[in-house]
Amino acid sequence: MFMFAFVSLSILCIGATVPFLFGVTSYVCSSLCSFQSIALVLCSFQSVALVLWWTVFSSLRSGLPNFVCVALALGVLGYLPRGLRLDSGDLAYQSKEVRRELELLSAAFSVPWLAKVTIVASNDINEDTLISLNAQGHAIDSFGVGTHLVTCQKQPALGCVFKLVELNNKPCMKLSQEVAKVTIPGCKLAYRLYGSDDCPLLDLMTRSEEPAPSVGQRVLCRHPFQESRRAYVSPSRVEQLHKMYWKNGQVCQDLPSLEEVRQFSFKGISELRSDHKRPLNPTPYKVSVSDSLYHFTHELWLEYAPIGELS
Repeated sequence: MFMFAFVSLSILCIGATVPFLFGVTSYVCSSLCSFQSIALVLCSFQSVALVLWWTVFSSLRSGLPNFVCVALALGVLGYLPRGLRLDSGDLAYQSKEVRRELELLSAAFSVPWLAKVTIVASNDINEDTLISLNAQGHAIDSFGVGTHLVTCQKQPALGCVFKLVELNNKPCMKLSQEVAKVTIPGCKLAYRLYGSDDCPLLDLMTRSEEPAPSVGQRVLCRHPFQESRRAYVSPSRVEQLHKMYWKNGQVCQDLPSLEEVRQFSFKGISELRSDHKRPLNPTPYKVSVSDSLYHFTHELWLEYAPIGELS
């Protein structure tokens, strides 16, 4: 069967200084011909890790059978494909069908490695796509995230500003008619307070001269600007969040490695309650201030905020 197709093959040559990418554009040839032409090139390599993917008229009726034919032939020659990629259509359905077929053929031809071929999926993968795939159930082992990794769809830019909170050991704050833009003055420390289930309850900011919260000791936690929103918390665990890495123009302690930062982020996310992480209407995570910091902020605010005049 002849069709318009683009078939490409990624080959990582073990021991080579750079990975090689082979591509074949097939406009008058079947996808099997394309796979075969690249398979001939493989024979010149002694050791390769092979990943195949296709973009064809039908992944299940054409791409998968042709992949299996070439994969089995290469297996006889000692070249074991490691994976395949799906990049269009119904990824959940296709992945399950591909895995089912691979397992059946693996048993039929007595080739155990075929059932373990990695299934990679791409095609503008984003957070909503992943949530949908997980809800449907799928057999995808790995996701290729490109566009929405470089530019986050929901947050394409980081809205962040630095505000001066202390100058020459004197606290200062930004005043505004919009409460959201009013800053909390002075040098502060931050702590994470955990509940009896060992999940974080809230983060608490205190003045730097205040004593740290203690396990089992009740502490009043307040909303920075809404007087009636307050609660006593008796933490089962207290974690200090603030660490000094840059002081007086110098790095003052060793910076964590990229892997340490990664593990720290995973740990923090895993500890959050599920209602904080749900994609629809998540529970806002609370960031509170101590009673001392609350009163200090409002006293300074009233001291320097201009008083209007009416006539």
